[in-house]
Amino acid sequence: MQTAIIILYTLALTLVLVYSLAQLHLLINYLKAKKKEDTAPKFDFQKAEEIPTVTVQLPLYNELYVTERLLKNIALLEYPKDKLEIQVLDDSTDETLVTTRAQIQKLQQTGLDIKHLTRTDRQGFKAGALKEGLQSAKGEFIAIFDSDFIPKPDWLRNTIPYFKDDKVGVVQTRWGHLNRDFSILTRIQAFALDFHFMLEQVGRNYGHHFINFNGTAGVWRKTCIEDAGNWAGDTLTEDLDLSYRAQLKKWEFKYLEEVVTPAELPMAISAARSQQFRWNKGAAENFQKLYGRLLKDPSISLKTKFHSFFHLLNSSMFLLVLILAILSVPVLYIKNTNPMYSNYLNIIAFFAISTVIFFGCYWVTYKRIHGGGFKNFISYIGMFFTFFSVAMGFSVHNSLAVLEGHFGKKSDFIRTPKFNLSTLKNNKYINRKIPLNTVLELLLCAYFGFAIYSAFLIQDFGLILFHIMLFFGFGFVAFKSVFSRV
Repeated sequence: MQTAIIILYTLALTLVLVYSLAQLHLLINYLKAKKKEDTAPKFDFQKAEEIPTVTVQLPLYNELYVTERLLKNIALLEYPKDKLEIQVLDDSTDETLVTTRAQIQKLQQTGLDIKHLTRTDRQGFKAGALKEGLQSAKGEFIAIFDSDFIPKPDWLRNTIPYFKDDKVGVVQTRWGHLNRDFSILTRIQAFALDFHFMLEQVGRNYGHHFINFNGTAGVWRKTCIEDAGNWAGDTLTEDLDLSYRAQLKKWEFKYLEEVVTPAELPMAISAARSQQFRWNKGAAENFQKLYGRLLKDPSISLKTKFHSFFHLLNSSMFLLVLILAILSVPVLYIKNTNPMYSNYLNIIAFFAISTVIFFGCYWVTYKRIHGGGFKNFISYIGMFFTFFSVAMGFSVHNSLAVLEGHFGKKSDFIRTPKFNLSTLKNNKYINRKIPLNTVLELLLCAYFGFAIYSAFLIQDFGLILFHIMLFFGFGFVAFKSVFSRV
């Protein structure tokens, strides 16, 4: 039994180390990209004939609190009215269907080409709505915004010009955060998303590796969508699915770090859980669906296959972390009771270098947002350990999502409730039920409390920081799930 534990523990540590090395390579790419001048060809919007027709798609489903803000904002986009179409793809089943229709009618009276498209059922969920809207879309290019996004008026003028290169199929922008500092939960989410939208997206794009359209705040070339096989609802992350299918068809993606599109982060733990579940399960589903095809393609480089492996398995890291966490307690006792393994475990402690790599990578993106200096570095240290603690606290929830994705268990697309700060307390979409896996999270909180006690019992403090983070992380997620009334 002890040998099996050590082998599994070593394997998990090795995979996390290799993943960290992949992130380090993306960091190197990111730093190189910052030195590279953007020489991409662009449409000249000073010439009317070079301004293409654009359709903006707004997929909605019961968005009572943010739809009015969204439509008012989209109406401010600076683009010739005769070359702009807006499709409100409304699958709502509550009173928002009526209020949205009334607001659209007012906007139509201003001369805006805006249409309210509804369906009798939600077949394919968001992917189905986008696909149906595409059938009647006038635009050569399709911009997509979720209901909580607020693009700036010049957004289309900053993105559409890059489609002058006819190989470009997608232009994706970076997400900003309207409510970054609302709570620990929103700061943690912003911390993680900033890392993805800066280091990962830029690093992959610079290295000509596969990146993904992030479901919103981006533009597709209509012919790219059609050539890649159109939207499909067979995974929970239709954006990642179509992105990979498009790049397998040799379409290029352009990522714009400097164009920031503000949006709202989930403020309730239940909303964050539903979003995390969908993203993590969807990534695993897409690994099963697409990686074999990518691996067999001789035209794709080994580097791209390597990075795509970890891109599609990104969510599966939660499963590895959960395995490491659970095994770390018996490993602590094995190390101190079995001399045969003691030296070996001291040697593989070197694998903790992966934490140092993550620390350096996340500092680069944190500094890009908040600035450098000693004060910000101290704040970063606290944020780094808080983020990883809570991320580990989500590992049970996210591991279950990953396992469902890999084993092909199907589930409905559960949208993330949108709030708007002014309607936070009385939001009718918040799921206030306590998740069943909260019991497991509470038990693991107690388990790592025992691990902290064990460090003092056997006078071995090599894993105590790890166990403190796990204790705090599982405690935060569990108690927030039970007692939060947001």
